[in-house]
Order: sequence, then structure tokens, then C-alpha cells
Amino acid sequence: MLDDFMIRAALAGIGTALAAAPLGCFVVWRRMAYFGDATAHAAILGVALALALEVPIIGGVVVTALTMGLTVSALSGRGFATDTLLGVLAHSALAIGLVAVSFLSGVRVDLMSYLFGDILAVSMADLAVIWSGAAIILALVALRWSALLTSTLSPDLARASGIDSRREQMILTLALALTIAIAIKVVGALLISALLLIPAATARSLARTPETMALLAALLGSAAALGGLGLSYLADTPTGPSIVCVATGFFLISLLFRTGENG
Repeated sequence: MLDDFMIRAALAGIGTALAAAPLGCFVVWRRMAYFGDATAHAAILGVALALALEVPIIGGVVVTALTMGLTVSALSGRGFATDTLLGVLAHSALAIGLVAVSFLSGVRVDLMSYLFGDILAVSMADLAVIWSGAAIILALVALRWSALLTSTLSPDLARASGIDSRREQMILTLALALTIAIAIKVVGALLISALLLIPAATARSLARTPETMALLAALLGSAAALGGLGLSYLADTPTGPSIVCVATGFFLISLLFRTGENG
């Protein structure tokens, strides 16, 4: 059954959506869209380093994405606006990564698959990595859900409760780095932040509680992955961008419901 590449692609899309959904909610709540972009763009530099050092791609992506997140956290508030700092680091990491890949001799690199994803080429080994990573991310978020939520929605309450907000930020950064590492095969470095952000933003318009928002984001992300695969198959369009287009369609529909409620 799993020999069918469409079934492998569907499972990869669902696994990635499940991992991205709860983290996407925190990205929306903390207004970290630029942060997600910066860590995602650093993934290309991670790919180049992994190929140069002949280590697993996922290892290089996790290390560079995590390094980017820690660098931003360390430099924030030191004379630079956070959005400026994120913009500089994001575009610098992407450019350095692309240049570094061009210097790799004897290594055939399909940059388009890393930039925009190649979900149709997912192997059984990739599936194992994606679902193992998703399980780790979901377990980590479940264990730290209360502390992460409190430090996100009310830093003062978090301090009064003895919760270390910087530690929770570190945990969130680690989870984001791992998500980016497993999602790069599905939607690519340029579209990862869209998969994190759009389903969560859509769910925010429909949910009443944080837990419901995370669950809805997972369902919407999975539906977008399956819908994007179907659109790609029927219309012969790029799969990664098709997934994001379907997710955007869900977001626009949610805006209609929200407008109707306001009216």
C-alpha cells in the first residue's frame, strides 16, 4: 500500500501538518511570523553545510535553524528592532546558503526541491523521519502546553507562577527548528512559514479556546495538504505551492464567516 507515491505524499503532508499546527498557534499568538521566516530561510544554509560535511540533511537543518533562533533571541533588544534583525538574518542566511550550495563540487543538488518542496518524492525513510519528528514535537508541546500558553498569553502571570519565560521560548525555538527540518521535504524552505501560519490564522477565526484552535489548525493543515495534492494531480501544478494555495483558500473562507458574525 505504501508503495504508492501518492499515499506516501499524503501521509507526509498529514504528518507535517500535525507537527506544524500547535507551533503555528504559538507563532500567531506571539506574533512571530518573521521569526518563522528567518529560521526557515536558515534551512538552506543547513542543507549546504550538511552536504559539505556529508552528514544527514535533517541534522544540518536542525542545527542551523536552532542557531538562527538562538541568535535572534540573544540579539533582540540590543539596539535593533526585532523585525529589522530578523529581516537581515533571514535574507543573509538564505543568500549564504544558496551561494554555498553553488560551491559544492561533485554534489548534485536540486535546489528547487529544497526551496519549494518535493512531497511527491518522499520515501519510506522520509516518512519515518517526518512522523518520528511529529511525534517528538507533539509530545514536547503536550508536556509543556500549560507553561508555554501561560508565558505566551500572560508573561506577568508566568513570572508569578514561577515559569521561566526564556526557557519556554527556548523550547518553542527547538520545536520550530525540528518542524522546519521535517517540513523542508514537503513544502520547502520558502513555504514552511506559510504552513505554520495560515492554518493557525484560519483556526483563530473559528475557535473559542486555545486547545480548539490547535486542533482546528491540525485539521485545516491536513486538509490543505490533501487538497493541495489533489490540485497538483488534477491540474499538474507544483505541489508545495498548491498546498499553500488551498490553505489560503480556507483562510479566505474563514474571513467570510468572521465577517458574517460581525455583521
